[in-house]
Amino acid sequence: MQIKPDEIAASIRRDLASLSQHDVPSIRKVRRQYSASLKTAAPKSLLKIVRRLLLGGAWPERLIAFELLAGDKLAFELVDDKTVEEMARGLSDWGSVDLFGVTILGQAWRAGLVTDRKIHSWARSNDRWKRRLALVATVPLNLKSRGGVGDTRRTLAVCILLLDDRDDMVVKALSWALRQLVMTDPVSAKDFLKTNADRLAPRVKREVLNKLTTGKKYPKGKP
Repeated sequence: MQIKPDEIAASIRRDLASLSQHDVPSIRKVRRQYSASLKTAAPKSLLKIVRRLLLGGAWPERLIAFELLAGDKLAFELVDDKTVEEMARGLSDWGSVDLFGVTILGQAWRAGLVTDRKIHSWARSNDRWKRRLALVATVPLNLKSRGGVGDTRRTLAVCILLLDDRDDMVVKALSWALRQLVMTDPVSAKDFLKTNADRLAPRVKREVLNKLTTGKKYPKGKP
């Protein structure tokens, strides 16, 4: 079957536009239809479709693009430092950044397709969203449902770079990264918390300690 990326991307956009509401179940229903119809598409063709969707795309297009790519093993293996840099352009909201970080970036990093150098360069970026992405990328390293089996070294190497960052989006992501590490290596997470107590934001210390002691982000009965 000959795939025409521009036409497929345009078709996906039309299907999204016809939805009565843009909630996750509705968008994923569209994505599943295209995952099935594109099952035999060449990896490079699928990646072109993803690129077309991301070009000027909003959150619904991004959800479909990232999940189409993540669901195709051969197309996913084409991801590299240059590809993720391209895909991250224009990501400037919490939902899109976390979607990309967990669905594509972190898994590509774990698989060795994206380098430590790329992740660390984003941790040092002036762009708050790139810094958040660097931390969110550690989550799939330690999240079993995303294939993670634990990677303390790479997780803490990013966390140490952002210890003193007080941007709210980064502080929340640092808490998330460390709380996820608790699930695979609680001893190292606890040691990191103790060693860097004077530099970590109060939110991070509070939430990670809660996770270590109660297994939850917040104690029972508190938001």
